[in-house]
Amino acid sequence: MKKLLTAGCLLLSLACPAQQKSQKGWIQLFNGKDLKNWDIKIRGHKINDNFGNTFRVENGILEVRYDNYKDWGERYGHLFYRKNFSAYLLIAEYRFVGEQVKGGPAWALRNNGLMLHGQSAASMGLNQDFPISLENQLLGGNGKDPRPTGNLCTPGTNVVINGKLITAHCNTSTSKTYHGEQWVRVGALVLGDSVIKHIVFNDTVIVYNKPQVGGGNVADADPKLLKEGRLLSEGTISIQSESAPTDFRKIELFDLSPYMKDPKKLDAIIHKLQEENRTK
Repeated sequence: MKKLLTAGCLLLSLACPAQQKSQKGWIQLFNGKDLKNWDIKIRGHKINDNFGNTFRVENGILEVRYDNYKDWGERYGHLFYRKNFSAYLLIAEYRFVGEQVKGGPAWALRNNGLMLHGQSAASMGLNQDFPISLENQLLGGNGKDPRPTGNLCTPGTNVVINGKLITAHCNTSTSKTYHGEQWVRVGALVLGDSVIKHIVFNDTVIVYNKPQVGGGNVADADPKLLKEGRLLSEGTISIQSESAPTDFRKIELFDLSPYMKDPKKLDAIIHKLQEENRTK
């Protein structure tokens, strides 16, 4: 497994750059046209009530916007891809733009996230703020302070790092800070309930194991879903709306689940992707 995970770290560099067409085998979660196959859940609103046109697509960009909000009102929202995944490489390209909505919390300045192994939109409580999930936190620089991206936050979850159960809500990655409105490429290598790695450009910035239900930091969730210690081997992928205007121009996934029971095949697909990249 160590060999496979080491090879897996290379996968992000194999992903196509923004100007290049996706390789065969990549699933375009965001199709560049509309929100087909996505569900919306905003706190205090029923599923697929897109309050204020928060999530929208314009000019090939998936936008998270608040221009129709008078104030923030703690309307935490999430855009859920409808299919569950268990083992995959996820890649997204994002940037923060404009100003935070009036009344947004200080901690949410230039803050979004890729929620992994999450619950479905349909299972969210009406006033639930965050899905039970693992957050690959997307954080933008404020122009002066260190603010690494690719951090780990754990709404309703805990993880193991270096053999120790981690109950802290947020854990800082080793990523550098990205100021301004530059595009940033992030990824997550997810192998069921064994290991998850957050990647920024070509660098692995945090690694954790045994993702599981536990801890707090989720309001108004169904208690039946909060069984302490339950390992998370699959779930939804979602992006956030938590008061920071954000653009996404790519959200794509390579499904590794067909190869998980055969380490040789998993290693082979990694090398195949590597060779295809070299020929381009």
